Amino acid sequence: MSDFQQRVTLGRSGLQVSRLGLGSSFQAPTASYLEAFERGVNYFYWGSIRRKLMGDAIREIARRQREELVVVVQSYSRWSRHLRGSVEKAIGKLGIDYADVLLLGWHNQAPSRAVLDAALELRDRGRVRWLALSSHRRTLFPTLLDDEHYAIWHLRYNACHRGAEREVFPACGDRAPERRPGVVTYTTTRWGHLCDPARTPPGERTPSGTDCYRFALTHPSVDLCLAGPNDAEQMSQALAALERGPLDAEEVAWMQRVGDHIYGADRSSGMRDGASAAAS
Repeated sequence: MSDFQQRVTLGRSGLQVSRLGLGSSFQAPTASYLEAFERGVNYFYWGSIRRKLMGDAIREIARRQREELVVVVQSYSRWSRHLRGSVEKAIGKLGIDYADVLLLGWHNQAPSRAVLDAALELRDRGRVRWLALSSHRRTLFPTLLDDEHYAIWHLRYNACHRGAEREVFPACGDRAPERRPGVVTYTTTRWGHLCDPARTPPGERTPSGTDCYRFALTHPSVDLCLAGPNDAEQMSQALAALERGPLDAEEVAWMQRVGDHIYGADRSSGMRDGASAAAS
C-alpha cells in the first residue's frame, strides 16, 4: 500500500480523510464516484455547481455508509440569511441530516461577523460539523492559524502556482494535526494546462493528471488535494495517484520545470495567482 492510500487526520477537525477528494462541478459518471468511494475516497465536495451525477452517488453511499463519508457543502454567500438557506437546501437535496464541513468560499479577508455567526449557528444546531475557508489571497491564511473557528483551509496549489510553499505552508510548520487547520488544495492540473502538450516546454514530457495529483500530495504540508474528473478516464487517472504514491526528487524537479514554463508563458499568471500577487 502506498503512502497515499492511508487516510490522514484533517487538521483540528479530526476527520479521517482520503488523500484525494472529489468535486461536484464536473461530469464524471455516478458509477465513477461510487468506484472511487469503494477504493477509499471519502471526501466529497458538493460545491458551487452541484451536479446530479455526484449527488446521486452521495445519496446512495449515505444510505448505507453515512459515517464513512465526508460531505463538504460550499457557500459563497456574504449574507447570513442566504447562507443558512443555501446550506439547508444543499443538505435537503442530498437527503442527509448534516454536512460534515461548511466551506465559506472565496474570502480574501476574514468573513464578516454576520456570516461567521450564521455558520456557527448552523454548527450549533448540528446542520454542519466543521467550518472551512477558501481564499485566493494566500497571505490571509497564516493570520488565521490560531482561529479555532476554521478547522480546514482550501487553497490553490499546483506545479505552476507554488506560492503556498512560501506564504502558507511554513505557517503550519511541524504542528501536530490537532493544533492546525487541515490543508486541502485545488486546481491541481491548473485548469488542464499542465496536461496540455501544446503548453509543455520543448524536451519535457507532458504531465498526466496522475502526475499533477502526485505532485500536490508529495508536499508534506498538503493533507488532501481535490480532483475534478470530467469522465471515467480522468477519474481513473486521479485514483491512480493514490496507488503510485509520492514523486521522487527528480520527478518533482521535472514538474517544477514544466510549471515554471507554463507560468512564464501565460500573461495572466499573475492575475490567476489572485489577491496575493506573488509570482508562481
